Amino acid sequence: MKRKIFLDNASTTPLRKEVYISLLKTLKRFGNPSSNHSLGVYNKYNIEYSRIKIAKILNISAEEIIFTSSGTEANNLILRNCVKNLNVQCIITSLLEHKSVLETVYDLYLQYDIIVKFVKFNSKGEIDLNNLRKLLKENTNITLVSLMYVNNEIGNILNLKKVSEICREFNTYLHSDTIQAIGHLNLNLKKLNIHFASASAHKFYGPYGIGFAYIRKKISIKSFITGGLQEKNRRAGTENIYGIIGMTEALKLAYNNLKYEKNYIQNIKKYCIKKLHNNIPKLIFNGLSKNINKSIYTILSIAFPKKYLLSLNLDLKGVIISQASACISSEYSHVFKSLYQNTKRYIQDLTFLRISFGIFNKKKEIKNFLKLFLSFF
Repeated sequence: MKRKIFLDNASTTPLRKEVYISLLKTLKRFGNPSSNHSLGVYNKYNIEYSRIKIAKILNISAEEIIFTSSGTEANNLILRNCVKNLNVQCIITSLLEHKSVLETVYDLYLQYDIIVKFVKFNSKGEIDLNNLRKLLKENTNITLVSLMYVNNEIGNILNLKKVSEICREFNTYLHSDTIQAIGHLNLNLKKLNIHFASASAHKFYGPYGIGFAYIRKKISIKSFITGGLQEKNRRAGTENIYGIIGMTEALKLAYNNLKYEKNYIQNIKKYCIKKLHNNIPKLIFNGLSKNINKSIYTILSIAFPKKYLLSLNLDLKGVIISQASACISSEYSHVFKSLYQNTKRYIQDLTFLRISFGIFNKKKEIKNFLKLFLSFF
């Protein structure tokens, strides 16, 4: 079978060879980590050692990491605990967030009648920090701000340090969905001064079904999954030791190779921007994805006059690419609807593509993709 050109790395990334090997070795082990016999203790040791290694990479304490099944679960764990156990009465977020944040916030609104406020943003998806300050200044309730560090559809990088300074000024909790950032940006979670963050291994060349929540030390939370004392009574259920070890290996490799791989992918993105800009009339770069300094190097989001079944036709010719987030079932995501609602452009007249690059993309296949893609215009 001919190798497909995979350009949907923001949805999921292939496993690194080294991670695959580490998983194979781990699969030979057995013994419930909660058991007090030698096999269980050995697996428990490996889980805790993985926790320590991840914490060291992100400059946090091991006790601040809770292993979860995904970034979505991490977001749920954090948001639901803030309302149920930290007495948060108001959540400030944006309409550009991932569904795992927006739908959870809506569910909390229905269950607990919390106040929900949405911060403003411009047509490029830039969060209005003055509006954030205004919302916090007007508010007297215990508040959580939840804003993603890197937008998964348009690639915008939030000035999270500035947001954290504003939240600190108003004594407000801060959660950031860092799922598209961890493993791709040189993060120091302690220095960023945030209270909560979330991560998912399959976004940085690790296995599916494993992620983690960062919850700052001394913030007490409770498991919303009952039935066990795992993760220090913060997340019930037998730990996914295979996923934890695979994720740890993937994160270690991501940061060991970060400088080279970032430069490599960034050059591919620059090449694509130039070729697309020069060859497609009326091309739109969504958000800040054209701006190398203000967007993640892995994502390029574009729109152009309507081309029916384009992604399907590309797939048939061996190119895997996405029109939106993998969590969106409709053609137009809530992000694009929000970005285009106050513009003169009609969203139904446009086709959207998210080109997301990864370490396994070869320059030659990028050229082949562009040649094929431009043939539709």
